[in-house]
Amino acid sequence: MSTLPPCPVCNSAFTYEDGDMLVCPECAHEWRAGDGAAAPEPGARVYKDAAGNLLQDGDTVTVIKDLKLKGGGGTVKIGTKVKNIRLVDSDHDIDCKIDGFGAMSLKSEFVKKA
Repeated sequence: MSTLPPCPVCNSAFTYEDGDMLVCPECAHEWRAGDGAAAPEPGARVYKDAAGNLLQDGDTVTVIKDLKLKGGGGTVKIGTKVKNIRLVDSDHDIDCKIDGFGAMSLKSEFVKKA
């Protein structure tokens, strides 16, 4: 029986093989065996959407809930597509521009990767 390496993101020992990829069931990180370049920097924050998918800079996401804007600026409706997101280390982890609203920050728990 072969021993698989732990997850490079969360150090979980419960990794498994899926074809030529290794998968972590706890954080959903996937990488190729022996590919150290796929691992993020140690201590780097992992950003996930509402469904648990990993987010990266430049991804396109969809809003999963109507979001009222502070200051009476209107409402971002469910299903609004947001392109080219930028991840930041803040209480609102996504910086983006939404057509008709301009620049704003969103929480990753209210979006789904498209």
